[in-house]
Amino acid sequence: MDRTITVVGHAAIDLLFDVENIAVHNESHPIIDYHQYYGGGAANIAVAIAILGGNAQLISAVGGDFASSGYEEELEKHSVDLSLLYRFPEEKSTRAFVFTDRDHHQSTYFHWGASAKLKELEPPAVDFVHLATSDSTYNARIAKKAGFVSFDPGQDLVTYSKENLESILENTDILFTNKHEIQRVCDMTGKSLDDILGMIETVVVTYDADGSKIHNSGNEFMIPVVPVKALDPTGAGDAYRAGFLLAYTRGYPLETCGRIGSTVASFAVQSIGCQTDLPTWDKMISRYEENFGTFPEIG
Repeated sequence: MDRTITVVGHAAIDLLFDVENIAVHNESHPIIDYHQYYGGGAANIAVAIAILGGNAQLISAVGGDFASSGYEEELEKHSVDLSLLYRFPEEKSTRAFVFTDRDHHQSTYFHWGASAKLKELEPPAVDFVHLATSDSTYNARIAKKAGFVSFDPGQDLVTYSKENLESILENTDILFTNKHEIQRVCDMTGKSLDDILGMIETVVVTYDADGSKIHNSGNEFMIPVVPVKALDPTGAGDAYRAGFLLAYTRGYPLETCGRIGSTVASFAVQSIGCQTDLPTWDKMISRYEENFGTFPEIG
C-alpha cells in the first residue's frame, strides 16, 4: 500500500479576471470575463497525488463557506483525506483574485481568510509531509514532528523569518524551489548553495522552460520539460511536486522521479486551472514513454 503523503498549506478558490487594463489609483476598467477554479498549492498537490492513485491527506484551514463553495465535495470526489482539516465556520475560505490584461500583465490579491488561523494551531505528528505555501510558524512546528519532510516555500518565502526558515531547513529531506527562490533561501540564511546542498539530502530547482535540476549527495540530474501546447503554466510546479513525491514514496530512482514530475506537469499546463487536466498513473506512463522511453519497473 502507498505511503500517505500529507500536504500542508492553502486550499484556495481562484478567481481569474480578464480585463482590458489593470486599474491604478482612482481608475475603473471593465471586466471582460472571469472564471472560478479550485486551487491553492497544497490542495493542487493533494488532488494530483490522489488522481495518480496515491494516498493524499490535506492539512489546511478552511472557512464556513468551504462546503457551500463545492470545494469540499470536489476533494472528496478524488478521495483526498480531509480528516485533519481545521474548520472555522466564522471565517471565509482562502481566495486568490488574479487580474490579467490584454498584454498579459497581472495584478494579484490574496485573501488568507481561515488560513491566517494556522499560526495559532498546534500541528499533529505525521509520517511523510510536504510543506507547501502556508503559515511559516505552522510549517516550522510540523517540520519538527514529521518523520520525513519535503519543503516548498514558494511565493510565501518573503513571509518567513530567518529563524523559521532555518528551523524548517534543518528538518528538511527534500527541498523544492525555483531558480529565484533558491537564491532567496541563500540570502535569507546567509548560506551558499553548497551549504544548502550539504544540509539537505535532495534539492530540486526548477528553471521554467529549461526544466529542473535534482541535486543529491554530489550527484546532479537534469530533467527536461515535456513539450506540450501550454495554456496556463500556473499549476505546473504543484503537479511536478505531486508526481515527484508519489514516485519517490514508491521507490523510483531520483531521475525517474523528476521525469515523472515533468510528465505530470505537462498535463497541468494544457488547461486553464490547476486541477482541471491531471492524469491518472496510466496516462502519465503513456506520455512518459513517448518522451523518455520505456517506463522503468521497480522491485
